[in-house]
Amino acid sequence: MVSGPGGVGKGTIARLLVERDGRLWLSRSWTTRPQRPGEPDDAYVFVDHDTFRSHIEADGFLEWAEFHGNLYGTPWPDAPDDRDLLLEIDVQGARSVAERDPAALLIFVDSPTRSDQAERLRQRGDPEDAVRRRLAEGDRERSRAADLAAIEVINDDLARTVEEIASLIEARRGA
Repeated sequence: MVSGPGGVGKGTIARLLVERDGRLWLSRSWTTRPQRPGEPDDAYVFVDHDTFRSHIEADGFLEWAEFHGNLYGTPWPDAPDDRDLLLEIDVQGARSVAERDPAALLIFVDSPTRSDQAERLRQRGDPEDAVRRRLAEGDRERSRAADLAAIEVINDDLARTVEEIASLIEARRGA
């Protein structure tokens, strides 16, 4: 699992990991939030609240949560047998999955500084009120990740970060 606060690069890291490692399969999370300008169509499965709630009622999610009025969830994964599942989720979701699978590899990605996180959020188009909310949530997520004993990786250089996480995955496969 790759988790971390908003704006630290989880989506980009997950995409690059899957591109470089044909044995990884990325589960696509669902959300009810609107697609951001410039955000890839496959960043999430974008659905309305009714569709999401129907999926909850049908026990269609491994984990789900509400965040700032929007719903986010990981559908039950259906990874091919020859692939390792990669989840890109928030810390609350990571906690839920770790409770179901204590042996899961949990990697917490963070930005070098809080101001770096704020700048990344602004660059992706988040309005200032959302930046403030995400920074506050990021502070809480850092504390929760420490409680989960997640491996922390600072995304100060994207190529190095992807290499470090790929090495952690390979080490787990060899264990």
